[in-house]
Amino acid sequence: MIRECEEHGYYRDEYCPICGEEGRFLMSDYEVEKMGRTMAAILRHGKFDLDMDDQGFVDMRDIISVVKGNNVRMKWLRPHHIEAMAETDPKGRYQISGSDVRATYGHTIELNLRLPVDNIPDTLYYPSSVDECEALIEAGLFPTDRALVHLSLTYKDALKAGSMKTDDPVILAIDTAGCIDAGIEIGKAAKTVFLCDQVPSEFLYVAEEEDPEDDQED
Repeated sequence: MIRECEEHGYYRDEYCPICGEEGRFLMSDYEVEKMGRTMAAILRHGKFDLDMDDQGFVDMRDIISVVKGNNVRMKWLRPHHIEAMAETDPKGRYQISGSDVRATYGHTIELNLRLPVDNIPDTLYYPSSVDECEALIEAGLFPTDRALVHLSLTYKDALKAGSMKTDDPVILAIDTAGCIDAGIEIGKAAKTVFLCDQVPSEFLYVAEEEDPEDDQED
């Protein structure tokens, strides 16, 4: 659930993690999940064909109008509910700019996200299956079901992402320093997610589970 502490703002818990007070109730777990799915459909995939700028931002009021029009039980929805979801999302899936919101990654539509490109780690990670691993190392990484290649901050992050698709993921390491030297732009989209349009094969190798880069903080 999401609550709001009068002094410390939004949080996802029964009590404020800073002062321990029971703040004002905003959304149940069910409502958060339902809104998350709707926002993903709109902001990542362009559902409902709302007005979206080239960076993926959509007016929160337009989202609210669509949600209310399709679900009478969501008549209570206001912009601050979307702000609360964005500010408390543990993965940093959303970004607020004024009255607009966008998804930070996971897009299937072409956009110009203009992500931060400074302080990119020298190594990032990508999950593959046993069957596709060799082919990826030979051909490189290119977008498939998403508009951009999604890379993970740590071995652990990639393993978690890969485990959602295959039982025994093989984690590839990306020489991001080499990519950048070759003119490939890599941007930080969220806390543990980085995006680029490709990774050439010469910058890919199978990561060892004990790779020291795995010690990076989330």
